[in-house]
Amino acid sequence: MTPQELLAALRLPVVAAPMFLVSGPELVVAAARAGILGAFPTQNCRTPEQLDEWLGAIASGSGDAPWAVNLVTHRSNTRLADDLALVAAHRPPVVITALGSPRPVIDTVKAYGGLVVADVIDLVLARKAIAAGVDGLACISAGAGGHTGHLSPFAFVSAVRDLFDGLVTVGGGIADGAGVAGAVAAGADLVYMGTRFLATTESRAADDYKQMVVAHGPADLVVSDGITGADASWLRPSLRAHGLDPDHLVHDGVRSYDVAESPAKKWSQLWAAGQGLQSIRSVLPVADVVDELEREFRAAAARLDRVASRPH
Repeated sequence: MTPQELLAALRLPVVAAPMFLVSGPELVVAAARAGILGAFPTQNCRTPEQLDEWLGAIASGSGDAPWAVNLVTHRSNTRLADDLALVAAHRPPVVITALGSPRPVIDTVKAYGGLVVADVIDLVLARKAIAAGVDGLACISAGAGGHTGHLSPFAFVSAVRDLFDGLVTVGGGIADGAGVAGAVAAGADLVYMGTRFLATTESRAADDYKQMVVAHGPADLVVSDGITGADASWLRPSLRAHGLDPDHLVHDGVRSYDVAESPAKKWSQLWAAGQGLQSIRSVLPVADVVDELEREFRAAAARLDRVASRPH
């Protein structure tokens, strides 16, 4: 699959972003059937056997629609080699790397014709990923849920477009179709949405987690490296519920993204979200969310067209 073929296969230029402990086969398949790109982290599977099962279920459930898998390439991921072998066997059309260099997966994925997209939070990492030979970048910007960036989405896309003519995805606080249209107008090919799909019926998030996303807004978030060692955006009420002071979080200094270690427990008990949660008013099926996004996207595109066509 080429980047152009990927974009042509989608109803909307949207990615249901991979979310730790939240994205599973149900969400990825529902996204594919609704006409957007669904993704999940391999670390959501506790064993290689479970990952093998999930990959098979997604491949069969998605039909000809594209889908994606997310691999943590940080050295603390002791399962990377096993997971990559299963990726080679099942051949997901898109592989998204995170929290490390994309180099360990590029040869394997390109060998079967897949696309490699590197998750990056700044221009230093973007340049390194481009030099490694990726097909695309996922530019994680300010406002993103989970591990987040600090650049404005518009500034990030503009800077990356000066460096790179490949597939550019941007995420960070975008949760409606108007935001998608704005990002595309600014130069992005795709838009990452995590929080918007967290509050769906196919999401594996706990019901209380979904309701917390529905009930709260950006003022209820705190960005801190005090949980995992990397900056992430957390829901204040979930931190307080576990006896933590959201404004005085202290990390032990050891970063670890291995599913067998403490972050798995932290992510299951302490809940993350992005700034787009203000747009989420109820828990809906993925298909209904995509229908709503398309209506908003078409309306925003029509507004832009009207402005662009005004006589001067």
